[in-house]
Amino acid sequence: MKKAVLLAVLFCLALGLFAATAWAKDWKIATVVKDSTNPWFIRMEEGVKEFAADTGINAFQKGPNKCDVALQVQVIEDLIAQGVDALCVVPISPPALEPVLKKAMDKGIVVVTHEASNQRNTYYDIEAFDNNAYGAFIMDNLAKAMNYEGKYVTMVAYLTSRTHNEWAEAGIARQKEKYPNMELIPEEKVESEDNQETAYERAKELMKKYPDLKGIMGTSSNDAPGAAKAIEEMGKKGKVFTAGSSIVPVAEKFLENGTLDTITFWDPAKAAYAMNVLAKMILEGREDEIKTGLNLGVEGYENMTLKGKVLVGSGWIAVTKENMAEYDWF
Repeated sequence: MKKAVLLAVLFCLALGLFAATAWAKDWKIATVVKDSTNPWFIRMEEGVKEFAADTGINAFQKGPNKCDVALQVQVIEDLIAQGVDALCVVPISPPALEPVLKKAMDKGIVVVTHEASNQRNTYYDIEAFDNNAYGAFIMDNLAKAMNYEGKYVTMVAYLTSRTHNEWAEAGIARQKEKYPNMELIPEEKVESEDNQETAYERAKELMKKYPDLKGIMGTSSNDAPGAAKAIEEMGKKGKVFTAGSSIVPVAEKFLENGTLDTITFWDPAKAAYAMNVLAKMILEGREDEIKTGLNLGVEGYENMTLKGKVLVGSGWIAVTKENMAEYDWF
């Protein structure tokens, strides 16, 4: 009799485990990016696909075909209508996405964000590293290229792009702290609209307006390459310098010809994988495990620090002409 009861209990447990696993695989986790055509986010999709393959969960990526807030909102609206279980979002403008992300959460959809430390309507925001340290590191690279002296300016995608602005502000703070012979021009933040041609045009305008401009600090992946293109066209190589976040395919030509000194970045595929792991944990009811020291099982996200709603990882990559071949993932 006891043996029969034990077998029945084990059978029920196994059945429950099977049902839970089957139910989990029915989850739909959508990663929403800024621009589905941008190489950065094409690389990010590789992380989403890897997560889906590893877990069997229906995880996929969507995004507008250009960096446009209204289009990104519409993508999220469509996914809410489709009944996704979780959204992993890289916001173009965190304030602009607050209403639609609140709508998602009100419907019971788990929301995780990336590059949006000021996002209110999210369970957690994941950052690959401390934004202040990263912005200071970009400035260190620019300052070295400028020989630690001269006038400079910063570029951001949009003045509403929280992460880019944090990097720019941290860069400015580092300059004031460590490089007294450098000077920020009055137009301290110039919008590039996360577009290389716009960054190029703005850089040309700046160099014409400020003939003694010596440095341009970029934050979006298109800023420094756009500035480098302007430096090349205006014959300012060796006189004006630029450094910032970007990726090898976008910056390769300019690293090679010396109009761009250093690019910095992190692997967006790993960021996507980490976001999806976190969303899965929340769906599984494991929020009590989300605290400082959290290990998401992804390189750079093994020992995270929790600050409010923001989970901070560690690590970034600095790429120059000499080592760029190692990081041509895209």
